[in-house]
Amino acid sequence: MNMIDFKLKAQYDFEDLLTLVSFLRSERGCPWDHVQTHESIRRNFLEEAYEACEGIDLDDPAILKEELGDVLLQVVFHADIEKDRGRFTIQDVCDAICKKLIFRHPHLFFGGERQDWDELKKKEKGVRTKSMLLGGVAKSLPALIRAEKICEKSGETTELFALDEAFASYKSALGGPDPGQALGELLLAAIGAGVPQELDGETALHCACDRYIRRTAEKEQRSQK
Repeated sequence: MNMIDFKLKAQYDFEDLLTLVSFLRSERGCPWDHVQTHESIRRNFLEEAYEACEGIDLDDPAILKEELGDVLLQVVFHADIEKDRGRFTIQDVCDAICKKLIFRHPHLFFGGERQDWDELKKKEKGVRTKSMLLGGVAKSLPALIRAEKICEKSGETTELFALDEAFASYKSALGGPDPGQALGELLLAAIGAGVPQELDGETALHCACDRYIRRTAEKEQRSQK
């Protein structure tokens, strides 16, 4: 395929995106795109997803449209790498997610009573023990989100006394060989304490950071008077 073969249009669709990405990754396409791997653009996927979330947070349709396009590009790019390896195609990706959605909504497609979403996921993935359930939470998630999901799936709530206990252990560990482990236990206990109230630890920490920045700015303004 030469670039002249790609027709310029007023409006492009999903098939055009597949064709364009395939060309860019070819030997006659873009040298940078041609050498990329799953690993080399892994971080790009994460960054684009976060930028799409920012479009949602800002309620800005222009930003959201652009960033969703960037996320879609990442999906297509990774799928095209796999197509070249002969392991799966973007059509296989679409097939798998459609089958998953149908399986998880049996009351809509097969009749009967509505079933618990989490129980359906366990059945789908063959989860038989709690450790398998907790181990299924992706390690690639941001640590706070991963901790929240693990606490939710464990079904065990962290009471305030446990949080106090974790804080006391952290203070005792300061100056010791591994205070980081105690800090991790403290953070996990803090996230667990918010789960029964359905508090989002990631959002709560972001808001705390914003408040800290505002307080710092206010202190600087007062000191300049």
